Amino acid sequence: MPFLKKNRTNPPPSTLLDTKTQKCGLRCTVFSVDGDEYNGEWLNNTKHGKGTQVWKKSGAMYIGEWRFGKPNGHGTLSVLLPETKENATKYCGGWKNGKKHGYGMQFYKCSAVYEGEWSEGYRSGWGRMCYESGDIYEGEWMKDKTHGQGTIRFANGNWFEGTWRDGKKNGNGKFYYSDKGQIYEGLWLQGVAKCGTLSEFGRNEAPAPTQYPIPQLQLVDMQLVLSEAKSVYLERINSKFPLHDTLTGTK
Repeated sequence: MPFLKKNRTNPPPSTLLDTKTQKCGLRCTVFSVDGDEYNGEWLNNTKHGKGTQVWKKSGAMYIGEWRFGKPNGHGTLSVLLPETKENATKYCGGWKNGKKHGYGMQFYKCSAVYEGEWSEGYRSGWGRMCYESGDIYEGEWMKDKTHGQGTIRFANGNWFEGTWRDGKKNGNGKFYYSDKGQIYEGLWLQGVAKCGTLSEFGRNEAPAPTQYPIPQLQLVDMQLVLSEAKSVYLERINSKFPLHDTLTGTK
């Protein structure tokens, strides 16, 4: 009895063509329909490995590592300056799934610079921000806002160190008036000093001290008095808003 031959159907030409054009490994520059271009490594037709992407419309350029079509690993993003027609570094550091993640440095238009940790595209963790004004903040961040412990040094020489929440001084902190030779220590809520003590600090070295020094307080325990004042103030606030809501900002 003769053997029956199985019919083998060949894949359609479009499938064969698609298979042949699948990009894997290192390839020359590939141009998109909109004019964007990519030069680098591929895997299963997606950018994967090391490569350079140039966006025609904006002139922006990314050089670094990719993973399944998105910047992932270490890379540098630069933008095209209209006035000079040259590329200037915008961000250099870690990436994850196309967003800034890990440790990196961001350069802003107004000459401000941030160096520190990122999470899913936001400044989060420890970081140092140098503002255009000359002020410098160094400390903790959360979703692009100062949050946690941090110190800000102002261009005029004064500085504040303490706790922050949602970009504002919130909690215990110290404000040093180096120009006057004084220090304010106390409680802050939503960026406003509520209760504390003002005392001398480096008055002899201050460039513009007050005319008269602060008189010495004759208190047995100044810290105890300050703690009691804070407690009274917080009790008043808590009568209108729950204490947890006031200090954490929850609703």
